[in-house]
Amino acid sequence: MANAEKHKRQQTEHPHIVKIEGVCGGNAIIEGTRIAVWHIVEYYYKVGMTAEQILLDWDYLAPAQVFDALAYYHDRRGEVDRAIWENSYERWKQQDAAYQRVNPSISCFVVY
Repeated sequence: MANAEKHKRQQTEHPHIVKIEGVCGGNAIIEGTRIAVWHIVEYYYKVGMTAEQILLDWDYLAPAQVFDALAYYHDRRGEVDRAIWENSYERWKQQDAAYQRVNPSISCFVVY
């Protein structure tokens, strides 16, 4: 069964950005990849990589795809910021702390 048949695909107003149910949590991704928009945003704004450096790391991407991901972020900042938070270490720590309050003998994290 083809991917399009298994998962609902939603084209966005950005030509290189789609959402596919079941892929990267349904978050916006660069079409034809499993690279979420929030990944590009984190590398560009948090890590401080340039678009050219991102393209060196993911050499199969075209410049238009990277810039379209950044444009999508600026058009839908709340949505992408929410995805960044949902996938952040800080959120997982917070979730683990809440879980431990209810189940103090079990932790989601292994401490080495």
